[in-house]
Amino acid sequence: MRAVKFDDGMTDLIVKSDVKEALADHPISADFHEALDDEVAELLNEAAERAEANDGKTTQPRDL
Repeated sequence: MRAVKFDDGMTDLIVKSDVKEALADHPISADFHEALDDEVAELLNEAAERAEANDGKTTQPRDL
């Protein structure tokens, strides 16, 4: 099985300014964006693995 793997140093998967805006009423720690980006990368990897396990070429919402 081949899954997408996001390596360190890759372009951010999240838009920091949008996250800041969404959490406007809450302070954000310096390392929050990196942790969120890591979580998103993990979620995407898992979705890609599920799609491939189901012989799918297109990742669907159900793969989340």
